[in-house]
Formats: sequence, C-alpha cells, structure tokens
Amino acid sequence: MTIAVYPGSFDPITNGHLDIVTRAARLFDTVIMAVFDRPNKNLLFSTDDRIGMVKEATHHLPRVKVDTYSELTIEYVRQVGASVIVRGLRDPRDFDHEFQMAQINNKLAPEIDVVLFMAGHEYTFFSSSTVREIASLGGDVSWLVPPHVVTALKRAYRA
Repeated sequence: MTIAVYPGSFDPITNGHLDIVTRAARLFDTVIMAVFDRPNKNLLFSTDDRIGMVKEATHHLPRVKVDTYSELTIEYVRQVGASVIVRGLRDPRDFDHEFQMAQINNKLAPEIDVVLFMAGHEYTFFSSSTVREIASLGGDVSWLVPPHVVTALKRAYRA
C-alpha cells in the first residue's frame, strides 16, 4: 500500500490543489493532504478552518485523508508511513523551488520520493495568495475555489 503526503498551507484550498490531489489519488492508495500549521507566512485562516475547508473539498475522494502537522515535512512523512511527497508545479519558478526542496528532502530522507504533478493549464496562473488578493478587493473567485471557500473568503473579508 503506497501512502503519499501532499503538504501545504492550503490558505485557502483552490481548484488547482484539488486538481493535483484528484490525480494523485488515482496513483496512490492513500493521499494525505497535510495542512502545515506553522508556515512562515501570514495566514488568513486558522489551522482548524483550513482543515475544515480541505475536508469539505475532498469528501468525495475516498482515498484522500486530511491531517495537520507542525514538524519538518520529511519527519511527518516518516511518521505516517508514507513513501511519497506530492507537489504541484504551475510554472518554471515553482520548478526551481520544488527542485531545490526535493534535493534537500532526498538528502534528509533518500527513501522518500517526491512526485511532481504539472498543474492543468486552467490552474497555472493563480495561487492561494492570488485568490486572497482578489477576494480581499471584492473580486469574484468562484471560478478559482470551491463554493464553500468562496463563502469563507467573503466572511473573512467582511470582518
């Protein structure tokens, strides 16, 4: 049984993330969407909110589980018995970053593979931060995120 971990802040989860996890779930027995609760960035949503949004967005994917972690990603991957880290690539800048991280992770844990999924063409131009920026200015993000995330973003930016 192959377990893969798809780590990220998912602040918020986007249709691009869902594209990657859906495709990963076709290849691996279990994919754990691991919500990092201590990223080095300003978050809009709490860890509990992000976990809830990811769970709602993936409830129709039986091979996908949702968890949270706060340690080094490679240590979390070992703890859950996974042998693969899943990452998505939108553009060449993502490749540069992911290549560097894969090399570091390979040095720390050569038994764990990194599998990179190319984003579908409709998801190559936006990130969670782009979604947050559009939403913060009152723009329509319904084509970028699931409906429950649209609601959460509207609520967050009304406050």
